[in-house]
Amino acid sequence: MPLTFTLDPAVGPDLRDGILDLWSDVSNAGGSVGFVPPVTRRDVRPELVRHLVAMAEGRTRLLVGYDEDGRVAATAFLTLNTHRLMTHWLWLYTVMVHPRHQGRGYGRDLMAAAADAARTVEGVQAIRLTCRGGGGLERFYESCGYKEVGRVPGAIRVAPDDDRDDVTLLLPLS
Repeated sequence: MPLTFTLDPAVGPDLRDGILDLWSDVSNAGGSVGFVPPVTRRDVRPELVRHLVAMAEGRTRLLVGYDEDGRVAATAFLTLNTHRLMTHWLWLYTVMVHPRHQGRGYGRDLMAAAADAARTVEGVQAIRLTCRGGGGLERFYESCGYKEVGRVPGAIRVAPDDDRDDVTLLLPLS
Protein backbone atom coordinates (compact mmCIF):
# COMPACT_ATOMS: atom_id res chain seq x y z
CA MET A 1 0.00 0.00 0.00
CA PRO A 2 1.43 3.42 -0.92
CA LEU A 3 2.22 6.15 1.55
CA THR A 4 -0.10 9.12 1.94
CA PHE A 5 1.79 12.41 1.78
CA THR A 6 0.86 15.63 3.53
CA LEU A 7 2.62 18.94 3.02
CA ASP A 8 2.68 21.33 5.98
CA PRO A 9 0.72 19.17 8.46
CA ALA A 10 -0.24 20.62 11.82
CA VAL A 11 2.53 19.74 14.24
CA GLY A 12 1.31 18.32 17.51
CA PRO A 13 2.75 15.83 19.99
CA ASP A 14 1.88 12.77 17.87
CA LEU A 15 3.60 14.10 14.76
CA ARG A 16 6.58 15.38 16.75
CA ASP A 17 7.00 11.99 18.44
CA GLY A 18 6.54 10.18 15.13
CA ILE A 19 9.33 12.23 13.55
CA LEU A 20 11.59 11.64 16.56
CA ASP A 21 10.97 7.88 16.32
CA LEU A 22 11.55 7.90 12.56
CA TRP A 23 14.74 9.95 12.80
CA SER A 24 16.27 7.86 15.56
CA ASP A 25 15.26 4.57 13.89
CA VAL A 26 16.69 5.66 10.53
CA SER A 27 19.90 6.86 12.20
CA ASN A 28 20.30 3.64 14.16
CA ALA A 29 19.78 1.62 10.98
CA GLY A 30 22.76 3.45 9.47
CA GLY A 31 20.86 6.16 7.61
CA SER A 32 22.82 9.30 6.72
CA VAL A 33 20.56 11.88 8.35
CA GLY A 34 22.98 13.87 10.46
CA PHE A 35 23.85 11.35 13.15
CA VAL A 36 26.02 8.29 13.66
CA PRO A 37 24.49 5.40 15.63
CA PRO A 38 23.67 4.84 18.33
CA VAL A 39 21.28 7.74 18.91
CA THR A 40 18.22 8.28 21.05
CA ARG A 41 15.20 10.52 20.66
CA ARG A 42 16.87 12.82 23.17
CA ASP A 43 19.88 13.16 20.82
CA VAL A 44 17.66 13.96 17.85
CA ARG A 45 15.27 16.36 19.62
CA PRO A 46 17.45 19.53 19.40
CA GLU A 47 17.84 19.09 15.64
CA LEU A 48 14.11 18.57 15.20
CA VAL A 49 13.46 21.69 17.27
CA ARG A 50 15.69 23.67 14.87
CA HIS A 51 13.62 22.40 11.94
CA LEU A 52 10.36 23.24 13.76
CA VAL A 53 11.58 26.78 14.51
CA ALA A 54 12.43 27.26 10.83
CA MET A 55 8.91 26.04 10.00
CA ALA A 56 7.35 28.49 12.45
CA GLU A 57 9.39 31.29 10.85
CA GLY A 58 8.13 30.30 7.39
CA ARG A 59 11.57 29.27 6.11
CA THR A 60 10.95 25.53 6.01
CA ARG A 61 8.07 23.28 4.97
CA LEU A 62 7.51 19.71 6.12
CA LEU A 63 6.46 16.83 3.91
CA VAL A 64 5.30 13.73 5.80
CA GLY A 65 4.49 10.30 4.42
CA TYR A 66 2.08 8.24 6.51
CA ASP A 67 1.77 4.46 6.27
CA GLU A 68 -1.50 2.51 6.15
CA ASP A 69 -1.69 2.61 9.97
CA GLY A 70 -1.34 6.41 10.03
CA ARG A 71 2.21 6.29 11.41
CA VAL A 72 4.97 8.63 10.25
CA ALA A 73 6.88 6.57 7.70
CA ALA A 74 8.80 9.20 5.74
CA THR A 75 9.77 12.87 5.88
CA ALA A 76 11.55 15.57 3.97
CA PHE A 77 12.06 19.21 4.91
CA LEU A 78 12.01 21.80 2.12
CA THR A 79 13.95 24.90 3.14
CA LEU A 80 13.60 28.12 1.22
CA ASN A 81 16.77 29.86 0.21
CA THR A 82 16.80 33.34 1.74
CA HIS A 83 19.71 34.76 -0.23
CA ARG A 84 18.22 37.26 -2.69
CA LEU A 85 20.28 35.84 -5.57
CA MET A 86 19.33 32.22 -4.86
CA THR A 87 15.59 32.23 -4.21
CA HIS A 88 15.00 30.26 -7.43
CA TRP A 89 16.00 27.00 -5.72
CA LEU A 90 15.38 25.39 -2.33
CA TRP A 91 17.14 22.86 -0.12
CA LEU A 92 15.81 19.40 0.62
CA TYR A 93 16.89 18.16 4.06
CA THR A 94 16.42 15.15 6.32
CA VAL A 95 15.02 12.83 3.67
CA MET A 96 13.98 9.66 5.51
CA VAL A 97 11.99 6.48 4.98
CA HIS A 98 11.54 4.19 7.97
CA PRO A 99 13.68 1.03 7.70
CA ARG A 100 10.57 -1.19 7.96
CA HIS A 101 9.31 0.38 4.72
CA GLN A 102 12.52 0.43 2.70
CA GLY A 103 12.69 -1.61 -0.48
CA ARG A 104 9.06 -0.84 -1.43
CA GLY A 105 9.68 2.19 -3.64
CA TYR A 106 8.66 4.63 -0.92
CA GLY A 107 11.92 6.55 -1.26
CA ARG A 108 11.12 7.28 -4.89
CA ASP A 109 7.57 8.20 -3.91
CA LEU A 110 8.94 10.61 -1.28
CA MET A 111 11.30 12.22 -3.78
CA ALA A 112 8.48 12.64 -6.32
CA ALA A 113 6.22 14.15 -3.64
CA ALA A 114 9.03 16.53 -2.62
CA ALA A 115 9.46 17.66 -6.23
CA ASP A 116 5.69 18.18 -6.52
CA ALA A 117 5.72 20.20 -3.28
CA ALA A 118 8.65 22.33 -4.51
CA ARG A 119 6.74 23.09 -7.71
CA THR A 120 4.05 24.77 -5.60
CA VAL A 121 6.54 27.35 -4.30
CA GLU A 122 6.41 30.40 -6.53
CA GLY A 123 9.67 31.07 -8.35
CA VAL A 124 11.40 27.84 -7.33
CA GLN A 125 13.01 26.18 -10.33
CA ALA A 126 15.25 23.56 -8.71
CA ILE A 127 15.89 21.45 -5.62
CA ARG A 128 19.33 21.13 -4.13
CA LEU A 129 20.36 18.51 -1.60
CA THR A 130 23.49 17.13 -0.08
CA CYS A 131 24.29 13.62 1.00
CA ARG A 132 27.05 11.71 2.69
CA GLY A 133 29.17 9.86 0.17
CA GLY A 134 30.18 6.24 0.49
CA GLY A 135 26.75 4.71 1.03
CA GLY A 136 25.28 4.67 -2.46
CA LEU A 137 22.91 7.57 -1.85
CA GLU A 138 24.24 9.46 -4.86
CA ARG A 139 23.09 6.62 -7.15
CA PHE A 140 19.64 6.64 -5.57
CA TYR A 141 19.22 10.41 -5.98
CA GLU A 142 20.56 10.27 -9.53
CA SER A 143 18.00 7.57 -10.33
CA CYS A 144 15.35 10.08 -9.17
CA GLY A 145 16.59 12.65 -11.69
CA TYR A 146 19.15 14.55 -9.60
CA LYS A 147 22.57 15.38 -11.01
CA GLU A 148 25.75 15.59 -8.98
CA VAL A 149 27.00 19.19 -9.18
CA GLY A 150 29.64 19.23 -6.45
CA ARG A 151 31.70 17.13 -4.09
CA VAL A 152 33.93 18.04 -1.16
CA PRO A 153 36.21 15.09 -0.43
CA GLY A 154 36.44 14.03 3.21
CA ALA A 155 34.21 16.85 4.48
CA ILE A 156 32.14 14.61 6.77
CA ARG A 157 33.86 12.80 9.61
CA VAL A 158 31.65 9.96 10.87
CA ALA A 159 34.41 8.43 13.02
CA PRO A 160 38.18 8.71 13.46
CA ASP A 161 39.79 7.69 10.16
CA ASP A 162 36.36 7.51 8.47
CA ASP A 163 35.83 10.64 6.41
CA ARG A 164 33.14 10.79 3.73
CA ASP A 165 32.55 13.13 0.82
CA ASP A 166 29.88 15.80 1.04
CA VAL A 167 28.01 15.44 -2.25
CA THR A 168 25.74 18.14 -3.67
CA LEU A 169 23.01 17.21 -6.14
CA LEU A 170 20.49 19.31 -8.10
CA LEU A 171 17.10 18.57 -9.64
CA PRO A 172 15.80 21.11 -12.15
CA LEU A 173 12.00 21.32 -11.87
CA SER A 174 11.23 22.38 -15.43
